[in-house]
Amino acid sequence: MASERSDTTALALKILVAGGFGVGKTTLVGAVSEIRPLRTEEQLSQAGQLVDDTGGVDRKTTTTVAVDFGRITIRSGLSLYLFGTPGQDRFWFLWDELSQGALGAVVLADTRRLDACFPAVDYFEHRRIPFVVAVNCFPGARAYGAHDVSRALDLDHGTPVVLCDARDRDSGKEVLVRLVEHAGRVHTARLLDPVP
Repeated sequence: MASERSDTTALALKILVAGGFGVGKTTLVGAVSEIRPLRTEEQLSQAGQLVDDTGGVDRKTTTTVAVDFGRITIRSGLSLYLFGTPGQDRFWFLWDELSQGALGAVVLADTRRLDACFPAVDYFEHRRIPFVVAVNCFPGARAYGAHDVSRALDLDHGTPVVLCDARDRDSGKEVLVRLVEHAGRVHTARLLDPVP
């Protein structure tokens, strides 16, 4: 008699949440995580003011100094482990370690400071890590359509841009679903047509 195969195999995927300082990475991870998120936030200090550009986020009082971590189950058997990266240049050394084994990334963007997400976009493009740009629609910020943001960032054709509210669980979950779908298409295409 053949043994029956169980369909309870769980799949856990690693996702990075990246972007500039103060764009909402910690907020997004906290909003969607089904577990109490690990946060490494500390109060901004006078010493940090000398190296961290707080322009445009003057009311921000804390900063991530290592990594945020959360988990969300998308559907039965599929969980995403979320790693929120620090946004300041002085923590870039962490990104290489964090990106190892990642399925893809969410690059959070703030249209008031769109240039703050260029380093993250460049990082993932150069390493061929699939990503989506999630425009965090801050209250009072001028609204731009996904196409306008894509053009302003000069994204590769096919890179999704999603409008979201990082504070809202459903909105954040939609961003993650779009990333998983996009990364699946990218990885499938690379298997079918590998680039040397």
